[in-house]
Amino acid sequence: MNYLQRTLVSPRWQWLNRLIGPFVWSGDEHSQWLRVVMNRETRKLVDGLNPGSLKALEISGHSWEQPGYFREHKALDYPEYDVCTAVYPDTFDLVIAEQVFEHLLWPYRAGRNVYQMLNPGGYFLVTTPFLVKIHNHPVDCSRWTELGMKHFLAECGFPLENIVTASWGNRDCVKANLRPRWVIYQEWLHSLKNEPEFPMVIWALARK
Repeated sequence: MNYLQRTLVSPRWQWLNRLIGPFVWSGDEHSQWLRVVMNRETRKLVDGLNPGSLKALEISGHSWEQPGYFREHKALDYPEYDVCTAVYPDTFDLVIAEQVFEHLLWPYRAGRNVYQMLNPGGYFLVTTPFLVKIHNHPVDCSRWTELGMKHFLAECGFPLENIVTASWGNRDCVKANLRPRWVIYQEWLHSLKNEPEFPMVIWALARK
């Protein structure tokens, strides 16, 4: 932690936190400190799949809905579609579930449904939090390490050798996110150093 960072967490300087708070503790969810590296690395993974040739499904999210990026993009939102209870009557080259599976009461059922919705050789990109406070939207149920996610996906049908995982986090980000609101990334303030023992988020790309 650098001098500025130590200053901002010092009790003697809480007035400064109050002053800059509106800029550091609020904003777009995709600007959250804990998501910066995850967003960058998952984008690289999908870029490597030739996305312009893919028919993609995004479950409970619209982050990847960009004109021309995929050959075809569809988004399904809860409760109109519940991935735990039904296989959507179509198949896809890529299914994305970004920060969704921690909120599912029946994640194994959902994983099996995703597997069935993929074309042969299709991909599943999943991201979830780990060292993150409970956030009920509408419920919060599960956490996985990289190893746990890899074997969870294997149990859903994906071959172990077809699954790659990664994670990111550091102790300062863990402590900062104990606050009531998510922390918005500020380059001058927040480190993107990875400390593997303190993963905030994990992600996996599995191929059918």
